[in-house]
Amino acid sequence: MATPHEPKQDRSRATRQRLLEATIDTLAETGWAAATVSVVAERAGVSRGATQHHFPTREDLITAALEYMFDSRMAQSKSQVQSLRRIAEGAGRTEAVVTSLVESYTSPLFKAALQVWTHAAADPVLRERIVPMEARFGRVSHRMAVEALGVDDSNPVAHHLVQATLDLARGLGLADVLTDDSARRKQIVTQWAATLHSALAVSPAV
Repeated sequence: MATPHEPKQDRSRATRQRLLEATIDTLAETGWAAATVSVVAERAGVSRGATQHHFPTREDLITAALEYMFDSRMAQSKSQVQSLRRIAEGAGRTEAVVTSLVESYTSPLFKAALQVWTHAAADPVLRERIVPMEARFGRVSHRMAVEALGVDDSNPVAHHLVQATLDLARGLGLADVLTDDSARRKQIVTQWAATLHSALAVSPAV
Protein backbone atom coordinates (compact mmCIF):
# COMPACT_ATOMS: atom_id res chain seq x y z
CA MET A 1 0.00 0.00 0.00
CA ALA A 2 1.36 3.42 -0.97
CA THR A 3 2.18 5.94 1.74
CA PRO A 4 2.26 9.73 1.52
CA HIS A 5 6.04 9.59 1.95
CA GLU A 6 6.80 7.40 -1.07
CA PRO A 7 6.61 10.04 -3.82
CA LYS A 8 9.05 12.27 -1.92
CA GLN A 9 11.37 9.31 -1.33
CA ASP A 10 11.20 8.41 -4.99
CA ARG A 11 12.08 11.96 -5.99
CA SER A 12 14.98 11.92 -3.55
CA ARG A 13 16.32 8.66 -4.99
CA ALA A 14 15.93 9.99 -8.54
CA THR A 15 17.78 13.20 -7.63
CA ARG A 16 20.58 11.23 -6.01
CA GLN A 17 20.92 8.98 -9.06
CA ARG A 18 21.04 11.97 -11.43
CA LEU A 19 23.82 13.50 -9.37
CA LEU A 20 25.83 10.28 -9.33
CA GLU A 21 25.44 9.75 -13.07
CA ALA A 22 26.37 13.38 -13.73
CA THR A 23 29.48 12.96 -11.58
CA ILE A 24 30.57 9.87 -13.53
CA ASP A 25 29.93 11.52 -16.89
CA THR A 26 31.85 14.64 -15.87
CA LEU A 27 34.81 12.65 -14.57
CA ALA A 28 34.94 10.50 -17.73
CA GLU A 29 34.57 13.38 -20.18
CA THR A 30 36.37 16.34 -18.63
CA GLY A 31 38.39 14.96 -15.70
CA TRP A 32 38.82 15.46 -11.99
CA ALA A 33 39.31 19.23 -11.94
CA ALA A 34 35.99 19.81 -13.71
CA ALA A 35 34.00 17.50 -11.44
CA THR A 36 33.11 20.13 -8.85
CA VAL A 37 29.88 20.18 -6.90
CA SER A 38 28.66 23.20 -8.89
CA VAL A 39 29.40 21.65 -12.29
CA VAL A 40 27.82 18.33 -11.34
CA ALA A 41 24.75 20.03 -9.89
CA GLU A 42 24.25 22.08 -13.06
CA ARG A 43 24.71 19.04 -15.27
CA ALA A 44 22.19 17.07 -13.22
CA GLY A 45 19.71 19.93 -13.16
CA VAL A 46 19.81 20.07 -9.37
CA SER A 47 20.38 23.10 -7.15
CA ARG A 48 23.63 23.34 -5.26
CA GLY A 49 21.72 23.32 -1.97
CA ALA A 50 19.89 20.11 -2.88
CA THR A 51 23.16 18.58 -3.99
CA GLN A 52 24.82 19.35 -0.68
CA HIS A 53 21.79 17.96 1.14
CA HIS A 54 22.61 14.58 -0.42
CA PHE A 55 26.40 14.99 -0.44
CA PRO A 56 27.74 17.58 2.04
CA THR A 57 31.26 17.55 0.57
CA ARG A 58 32.87 16.91 -2.78
CA GLU A 59 34.62 13.87 -1.30
CA ASP A 60 31.22 12.45 -0.27
CA LEU A 61 29.93 12.97 -3.80
CA ILE A 62 32.98 11.37 -5.44
CA THR A 63 33.00 8.40 -3.04
CA ALA A 64 29.29 7.79 -3.58
CA ALA A 65 29.83 8.00 -7.34
CA LEU A 66 32.56 5.35 -7.07
CA GLU A 67 30.25 3.09 -5.09
CA TYR A 68 27.59 3.61 -7.74
CA MET A 69 30.17 2.77 -10.41
CA PHE A 70 31.10 -0.37 -8.49
CA ASP A 71 27.47 -1.49 -8.32
CA SER A 72 26.92 -0.68 -12.00
CA ARG A 73 30.07 -2.52 -13.08
CA MET A 74 29.13 -5.54 -10.96
CA ALA A 75 25.60 -5.64 -12.37
CA GLN A 76 27.00 -5.50 -15.89
CA SER A 77 29.55 -8.20 -15.08
CA LYS A 78 26.93 -10.54 -13.62
CA SER A 79 24.79 -10.16 -16.72
CA GLN A 80 27.80 -10.78 -18.95
CA VAL A 81 28.84 -13.86 -16.99
CA GLN A 82 25.39 -15.38 -17.47
CA SER A 83 25.57 -14.71 -21.21
CA LEU A 84 29.13 -16.04 -21.50
CA ARG A 85 28.30 -19.23 -19.63
CA ARG A 86 25.73 -19.99 -22.32
CA ILE A 87 28.50 -20.15 -24.92
CA ALA A 88 29.79 -23.69 -25.46
CA GLU A 89 33.08 -24.39 -23.71
CA GLY A 90 36.08 -23.93 -25.95
CA ALA A 91 38.32 -21.32 -27.51
CA GLY A 92 35.31 -19.26 -28.56
CA ARG A 93 34.13 -18.80 -25.00
CA THR A 94 37.64 -17.95 -23.79
CA GLU A 95 37.98 -15.23 -26.40
CA ALA A 96 34.51 -13.89 -25.57
CA VAL A 97 35.47 -13.68 -21.89
CA VAL A 98 38.75 -11.87 -22.60
CA THR A 99 36.96 -9.48 -24.96
CA SER A 100 34.31 -8.74 -22.34
CA LEU A 101 36.92 -8.06 -19.64
CA VAL A 102 38.89 -5.72 -21.89
CA GLU A 103 35.75 -3.84 -22.91
CA SER A 104 34.91 -3.25 -19.26
CA TYR A 105 38.22 -1.40 -18.92
CA THR A 106 37.63 0.82 -21.94
CA SER A 107 34.20 2.00 -20.80
CA PRO A 108 33.29 5.48 -19.47
CA LEU A 109 32.95 3.92 -16.01
CA PHE A 110 36.62 2.90 -16.04
CA LYS A 111 37.73 6.28 -17.40
CA ALA A 112 35.83 8.00 -14.59
CA ALA A 113 37.34 5.70 -11.96
CA LEU A 114 40.81 6.34 -13.38
CA GLN A 115 40.42 10.07 -12.75
CA VAL A 116 39.68 9.36 -9.10
CA TRP A 117 42.56 6.89 -8.73
CA THR A 118 45.02 9.41 -10.13
CA HIS A 119 43.92 12.11 -7.71
CA ALA A 120 43.78 9.67 -4.77
CA ALA A 121 47.46 8.85 -5.29
CA ALA A 122 48.29 12.33 -3.94
CA ASP A 123 45.38 12.66 -1.51
CA PRO A 124 45.74 10.39 1.58
CA VAL A 125 42.17 11.01 2.77
CA LEU A 126 40.62 10.11 -0.56
CA ARG A 127 43.00 7.17 -0.98
CA GLU A 128 41.90 5.77 2.37
CA ARG A 129 38.33 5.72 1.08
CA ILE A 130 39.16 4.34 -2.36
CA VAL A 131 41.64 1.52 -1.68
CA PRO A 132 39.23 -0.81 0.20
CA MET A 133 36.55 -0.25 -2.43
CA GLU A 134 38.87 -1.06 -5.31
CA ALA A 135 40.24 -4.10 -3.48
CA ARG A 136 36.68 -5.40 -3.15
CA PHE A 137 36.04 -4.71 -6.83
CA GLY A 138 39.21 -6.59 -7.74
CA ARG A 139 38.15 -9.65 -5.75
CA VAL A 140 34.69 -9.71 -7.27
CA SER A 141 36.05 -9.17 -10.79
CA HIS A 142 38.43 -12.09 -10.33
CA ARG A 143 35.66 -14.35 -9.06
CA MET A 144 33.39 -13.47 -11.98
CA ALA A 145 36.18 -14.05 -14.50
CA VAL A 146 36.78 -17.47 -12.97
CA GLU A 147 33.08 -18.27 -13.21
CA ALA A 148 32.85 -17.10 -16.82
CA LEU A 149 35.90 -19.12 -17.85
CA GLY A 150 34.76 -22.17 -15.91
CA VAL A 151 38.10 -22.92 -14.27
CA ASP A 152 39.19 -24.11 -10.84
CA ASP A 153 40.60 -21.08 -9.02
CA SER A 154 42.21 -23.32 -6.39
CA ASN A 155 44.68 -24.33 -9.10
CA PRO A 156 47.56 -21.82 -8.74
CA VAL A 157 48.23 -21.79 -12.49
CA ALA A 158 44.60 -21.00 -13.29
CA HIS A 159 44.43 -18.38 -10.53
CA HIS A 160 47.46 -16.48 -11.81
CA LEU A 161 46.37 -16.73 -15.44
CA VAL A 162 43.01 -15.20 -14.59
CA GLN A 163 44.70 -12.41 -12.64
CA ALA A 164 47.13 -11.82 -15.51
CA THR A 165 44.14 -11.50 -17.84
CA LEU A 166 42.57 -8.87 -15.59
CA ASP A 167 45.89 -7.00 -15.38
CA LEU A 168 46.20 -7.12 -19.17
CA ALA A 169 42.65 -5.80 -19.55
CA ARG A 170 43.42 -2.89 -17.21
CA GLY A 171 46.60 -2.08 -19.10
CA LEU A 172 44.80 -2.07 -22.43
CA GLY A 173 42.21 0.23 -20.88
CA LEU A 174 44.95 2.65 -19.89
CA ALA A 175 46.39 2.56 -23.40
CA ASP A 176 43.01 3.63 -24.76
CA VAL A 177 42.71 6.76 -22.61
CA LEU A 178 44.69 9.13 -24.82
CA THR A 179 44.21 7.59 -28.28
CA ASP A 180 41.94 5.10 -30.01
CA ASP A 181 43.83 1.86 -29.51
CA SER A 182 41.06 -0.44 -30.74
CA ALA A 183 42.86 -1.99 -33.74
CA ARG A 184 45.95 -3.03 -31.76
CA ARG A 185 43.80 -4.05 -28.82
CA LYS A 186 41.75 -6.45 -30.94
CA GLN A 187 44.90 -8.21 -32.14
CA ILE A 188 46.23 -8.54 -28.59
CA VAL A 189 42.92 -9.87 -27.31
CA THR A 190 42.82 -12.53 -30.03
CA GLN A 191 46.40 -13.64 -29.36
CA TRP A 192 46.07 -13.63 -25.57
CA ALA A 193 42.76 -15.51 -25.68
CA ALA A 194 44.39 -18.29 -27.71
CA THR A 195 47.37 -18.41 -25.33
CA LEU A 196 45.10 -18.37 -22.27
CA HIS A 197 42.88 -21.14 -23.63
CA SER A 198 45.88 -23.40 -24.25
CA ALA A 199 47.33 -22.68 -20.81
CA LEU A 200 44.01 -23.27 -19.02
CA ALA A 201 43.57 -26.60 -20.76
CA VAL A 202 45.80 -28.14 -18.09
CA SER A 203 43.50 -26.84 -15.33
CA PRO A 204 40.41 -28.92 -14.40
CA ALA A 205 37.07 -27.28 -15.22
CA VAL A 206 34.52 -26.53 -12.51
